[in-house]
Amino acid sequence: MFGRSRPVVFDPYRHQRRRGGLPRWAWLLLAGLTLGAGGVILAQERWLPPRLSAAESARLRSAFEQAEAERSRLQQALTSTTRERDDARSAREALAKQHAELSARVEAFDADLAFAVDALPPDPREGAVALRAVQASVRQGALHYELALSHGQPGGRAIDGVLQMEISGQAADGSERRVALQPVERRIAPRDVMRGRVPLPSAFAPAQVTLRVVDRRTEQRLGMRIVRVR
Repeated sequence: MFGRSRPVVFDPYRHQRRRGGLPRWAWLLLAGLTLGAGGVILAQERWLPPRLSAAESARLRSAFEQAEAERSRLQQALTSTTRERDDARSAREALAKQHAELSARVEAFDADLAFAVDALPPDPREGAVALRAVQASVRQGALHYELALSHGQPGGRAIDGVLQMEISGQAADGSERRVALQPVERRIAPRDVMRGRVPLPSAFAPAQVTLRVVDRRTEQRLGMRIVRVR
């Protein structure tokens, strides 16, 4: 009590330093964090899709893997289809090239045929269809024939015709007979060559054949030729 006395120091901020609590900026920061977290939770609960459970997540992953496998399968199918399309395109181009070559050969053949037929002597009967050359022969019980015909201008319209053949000769009993053979329908080009065979009656020896070309619709005779059978 009567000891040594101490000096008293005057400090006007002494009571302020001893005051406890957080500063205002810290409270504002905490309030902002709280409001932000609450806003996130509210938005997730109200507007965002609900969070998936473990089972739902497993099903979603399985569905994704199946979709990925299907996508891979479709990609392989697309690659295979694209390869087949390219192969078909190459084949089509090759066929188009062959078709062009064959068309050129056919045109050249038609030109050669027209030249050869026009070089033959004209048909003396001067019908609408000229039988310029005819050959007939008997082999193995059938009449084999070859005809070169012409009408109109080369490259013109074809005629729907019928070739009628009538043979005369000697029957088995020695009598003379005339037999009509089976007719042959033909779309006759302006320059045309016909070849074929027609069965003959048994034990019949033909001597000559009469050939007539008639219109298929009107049966009007368009040309005629009589030749001996070899």
